[in-house]
Amino acid sequence: MSAQDQIKETVTSNDVVLFMKGTKSMPQCGFSSRVAGVLNFMGVEYADVNVLADEEIRQGIKDYSDWPTIPQLYVKGEFIGGCDIITEMTLSGELDQLFESNGVTYDKDAADKIREANA
Repeated sequence: MSAQDQIKETVTSNDVVLFMKGTKSMPQCGFSSRVAGVLNFMGVEYADVNVLADEEIRQGIKDYSDWPTIPQLYVKGEFIGGCDIITEMTLSGELDQLFESNGVTYDKDAADKIREANA
């Protein structure tokens, strides 16, 4: 199976996927850590893909999304964005709306706490 096929399979078979450097329990870069931290704090169930473990996946995900950086968040097969976009969406409440409209379970109180802490 090619890297592109693996990526497509992962993105379409999981409601939420984070392609990141490291894992959700041990991120290997600050940007990946920030996005994983938001998802973990909000109690979102998600698959994590460590791009450092496979160079073909690391390059392949950039080609798949036509986005040059890692991390990359996907919800219901759709590319949402990287660290800056996810941070903005979290603070604006857009990420909550995205999860709600896609039936993704998350902790609304935790999301509100993130916004309060950054107000």
